[in-house]
Amino acid sequence: MSVRILAIDATTEFGSLALVEDGLVCQEVVMQSRDGFGHMMFGLMQQMLEKQQWTLDSVDCFAVAHGPGSFTGVRVGLAAVKGFAAAMSKKVVCVSNLRAIASYGSKPLRAAMIDAHREEVYAGLFDSELNLIGEEIVTKPAPWVAAVPQESEFISAEAELLAGITVAPRALAGAIGVIAARDYEKGKAIEAAVAEANYVRRSDAEMFTISYRPLKQSK
Repeated sequence: MSVRILAIDATTEFGSLALVEDGLVCQEVVMQSRDGFGHMMFGLMQQMLEKQQWTLDSVDCFAVAHGPGSFTGVRVGLAAVKGFAAAMSKKVVCVSNLRAIASYGSKPLRAAMIDAHREEVYAGLFDSELNLIGEEIVTKPAPWVAAVPQESEFISAEAELLAGITVAPRALAGAIGVIAARDYEKGKAIEAAVAEANYVRRSDAEMFTISYRPLKQSK
């Protein structure tokens, strides 16, 4: 039976949407905006559905990039997918951006990296089946490169992060949809209500709250 996936990635200024059927990308659209995607995402989505002659209720599962990335972008993508899934009584597959980036590698060990700013990267090591080895972290690039096995293939959408890196595309929705299709077939889709963000790093507000301790007033 045909399986249709609608995938959303709103985690960076280079967002994307994709429609995937039977594990193949039917259409992928890039969205670029520094001001978020609320003003364009739903219109583009409708155009895609009409072009492929799909209806929203014909989608079997909704996939979303749930991070790491922009905190606001992660929330926007999750909210959209959770809303659609709840309204259509469908399930959700959340896919790490790092896992999507790793899918563009070709070696047994794949070290995926995303620029996290502040001279740090989000990083995760995956095998050829895109299983995460260890955990996703935020770190300085040099210690991460030194820590992973030497035979690892480094992959990122930001070619400037490391010399000789395998360059993945900025648009990840297609890869996210393909991964989600596999997870859906394996019974790994979840209810919309339990879909959560994968921030990896706490927000500035959370870090401030945890680290800030008011000084005691002298008597």
